[in-house]
Amino acid sequence: MVNALLYARSNRILELMEHPTERRDADWMRDAAQQAVLLELATLPPYLCGLWSIETSTGDGSVFDTLREIIFDEMSHLGLACNLLTTIGGTPVLADETVVPRYPGPLPGGVRPELSVFLSGLTKDAVEMYSRIEEPDHPLVRAVAEHTSIGAFYTALLEAFRMHPERITGAHQLTMLMPHHGEGNDVVPLTTLASVESAIDVIKEQGEGTSASPENPHPGAEGERAHYYAFREIFHERKLKKNPATGKFEFTGAAIAVPEAMPMGIVPEGGWPRTGPSAPDAETIQILDEFNQAYSALLRALERPWRESDPSQAEQLLFDAVGQMSFLQDPALRLMARPIPGAGGKTYGPEFRYVAP
Repeated sequence: MVNALLYARSNRILELMEHPTERRDADWMRDAAQQAVLLELATLPPYLCGLWSIETSTGDGSVFDTLREIIFDEMSHLGLACNLLTTIGGTPVLADETVVPRYPGPLPGGVRPELSVFLSGLTKDAVEMYSRIEEPDHPLVRAVAEHTSIGAFYTALLEAFRMHPERITGAHQLTMLMPHHGEGNDVVPLTTLASVESAIDVIKEQGEGTSASPENPHPGAEGERAHYYAFREIFHERKLKKNPATGKFEFTGAAIAVPEAMPMGIVPEGGWPRTGPSAPDAETIQILDEFNQAYSALLRALERPWRESDPSQAEQLLFDAVGQMSFLQDPALRLMARPIPGAGGKTYGPEFRYVAP
């Protein structure tokens, strides 16, 4: 059984990256794959808050569509990360208050330790934060300091798989085909080294692009950007365009119409207070609790498929779990419509906190 407290440590990935290559044994690989599961989970709440806050009656729909596509990618990445863990004998842990990412706070494992991930509506600051989550080590549009990126972590995990392909057992592998969301969005069984390599390439390249292009190599639509570059385009409100004179990509393309968004305030540390003078009214607290209960039920539902021994039953459980995501939007929107007293027009929003059944 996974030691949940171990995974709550904010620097676990940094510690794993410090292990010499020759010491990256089966336990190291399972530890790293569980961290990958938590990383993929951690991206969904901030992106969902941004998507839900968009006033769909404004703008041309392109920003909404981009965020929606990225969220589907991240859901697929979460499924692939779970398959990475189970193919080497692990079991994904999602429904545990000590492992569920908390906001505001760092990404799991110490990736980008300078970054605080928060929950809010779609704002300039939020889009900047999204792009920092997805930032590659050497982006095409600006230089950054050395750091541990999500891509660098996946590269280290892939190297361990390449050194020990015999650890790939093919156990508890799930399939969920999503062709209507793009060629890279299928959750597929990882039973060989080639399939593991392909899955990790999809996760890395959909998020970071490649060293040659900002485009998503596994797109749902022609010209779709990798997540980092899609977020930078929204931030600059301009499409990237290659300068024929320099060969460099610049934000000089077509304008992007950024839509208006509901003014969801940043969820404070520990969530919205339940007592004291700044506590919400009873009805708001009820909706907050309703959302947290639905989110917690979803996490428990997502754990079950990879624990089910009957393959056909496991895939039905996964299909049912994905369907439960729709239960989150209604309470989230009701929260975003409720003003925070004395907050200059800001509204409440979901906390994404885990509560035990």
